[in-house]
Amino acid sequence: MFLSRYHRLFAEFWALPRVTVNLMRSAAGDNDPFFDRLVMEHYRAARRRRLRHLFLREMVHGVALSQLPATFDEYYMRIEGSARRNHKKALREGCEVRRITFNDHLGEIAEIRASTDTRQGRLMPEEYRKGLVRPVSDPASRTPIHDYPYFGVFLKGKMIGYGGCLIAGEYCGVEQVLGHADHLALGAVPLLLVGIAKHLYEHHRQVRYYAYGTYFGASESLRRFKRKFDFHPHRVTWVLDAPVAAPQTPPVTAT
Repeated sequence: MFLSRYHRLFAEFWALPRVTVNLMRSAAGDNDPFFDRLVMEHYRAARRRRLRHLFLREMVHGVALSQLPATFDEYYMRIEGSARRNHKKALREGCEVRRITFNDHLGEIAEIRASTDTRQGRLMPEEYRKGLVRPVSDPASRTPIHDYPYFGVFLKGKMIGYGGCLIAGEYCGVEQVLGHADHLALGAVPLLLVGIAKHLYEHHRQVRYYAYGTYFGASESLRRFKRKFDFHPHRVTWVLDAPVAAPQTPPVTAT
């Protein structure tokens, strides 16, 4: 039974669609050193072996990822109809999403975090339950290739949700996304996910892969939510830079 379960798990992971994601580390040389460190931290963490399944790596097997099409309109039609309805409902209710400076909204972020003790059936960390928020010291990015932007969802001037994501070359990964528990029915989180995708098309055209954590470690309800927004499990090969093609030697012609 034990071996059979692992055999099925291995077969499932082996059958995943595969992508190679270029983090474009060399381009970080034109930016603040913070972004080179961010790229390397992600690269090492993504390839770290899982404690429970040593043959799997953290962000290699089962990454919940969307391969972005050429235009935002194509992306929008690719997400499920229920996701589009959630997004449109938030807009009808008067919600809007925009990029924010994290440190300008510490009080609102604290309120959002502390609005519920549990999310997806899991107890939130103590600092979240107590509404503790530490200011960030991230420098402003000088290029669109690497960044760590934050976004807020606003209703009549009040922030009711926020999210943050890592942008590294071809990759954008949602690393934080929370809505205020009293306003979840408005669709703050769907508005955030679609709003971030639109931001990528407008400001980070090199991004080809949009990710939202992992798939197989999530609850069934969260898996279903991720699929609605086109985040499907993939097997990812991470590269720091694309390999440079060797120069071709012209053929020698007889004289």
